[in-house]
Amino acid sequence: MKHTVLLAMMAVLPMLPATQAGARESTATLAEQVRAAETAFAKSMADRDLAAFTRFLAPDAVFVQDPVLRGPAAIVAGWRGFFDGAAAPFSWAPDTIAVLDSGRLALSSGPVLAPDGRRVGTFNSVWRRERDGHWRIVLDHGCPACRCAPAGAALSPGATP
Repeated sequence: MKHTVLLAMMAVLPMLPATQAGARESTATLAEQVRAAETAFAKSMADRDLAAFTRFLAPDAVFVQDPVLRGPAAIVAGWRGFFDGAAAPFSWAPDTIAVLDSGRLALSSGPVLAPDGRRVGTFNSVWRRERDGHWRIVLDHGCPACRCAPAGAALSPGATP
């Protein structure tokens, strides 16, 4: 009887939903994978390695800029000039990572820095976990540096955040 109950429990356990702690742990693990992918993607620019940069692009990737670049060939053509020269014209690093509970999509965002360390923009990348387990960029959009009030600063009457 003891063995029957134990076997029944073992059969049911895989069907139970993940606990919140387990889900957070899994999401945290996936977030670290995305952080590592984004960091390696940024390193491809620092290393002046356009081939490595290209490997992070999903086949259907879109970089939202003017003009919008669709697919790796267009993205590489549009970004090739950034890989000219011995030094990278900018760098970036993720400071925010968020992963969907499904574990299929993630957002990474952070500062874009000029060679002198001055913040010149913010990047936002959407990553998709592919069937082979690799995270690849499907959407990318940058914007100029924000001239926002520091966090917690009071807004003057009539001001918009």
